[in-house]
Amino acid sequence: MILQKIGLVLTLLFSSSTAMATEYVYRDLMANTLPSLCMAESAAQENAQKPYTVDKYSKLFCQKQGYGWHVDQVKNTGKLICTDCKGESSSKKQCHLEDVTVTCKRIKPGSVGMLPGQS
Repeated sequence: MILQKIGLVLTLLFSSSTAMATEYVYRDLMANTLPSLCMAESAAQENAQKPYTVDKYSKLFCQKQGYGWHVDQVKNTGKLICTDCKGESSSKKQCHLEDVTVTCKRIKPGSVGMLPGQS
């Protein structure tokens, strides 16, 4: 009985150590966020640079690559660009981030799970 348990533990140890790690495919992207609404300049700048805004657009950039792409890291938040609003709110500004650099990843096909014809 004890030998069976030891054998089971050894089998589990050796079988888990031979399992292959998941491999990923990486892709660096550079894109711009969309401009904010017309606001006072300080509010527009703050809104464009919020961590929530950077995270939201980074996620969208990677998802636009196709199924299975996710954000690995945000390498550079880019530079802040502000433009004057037109019309009645000409004293206000719209701001966005330009050249945001994001590293996206997805699981490399065939690196996880059962391959056809193999057990």
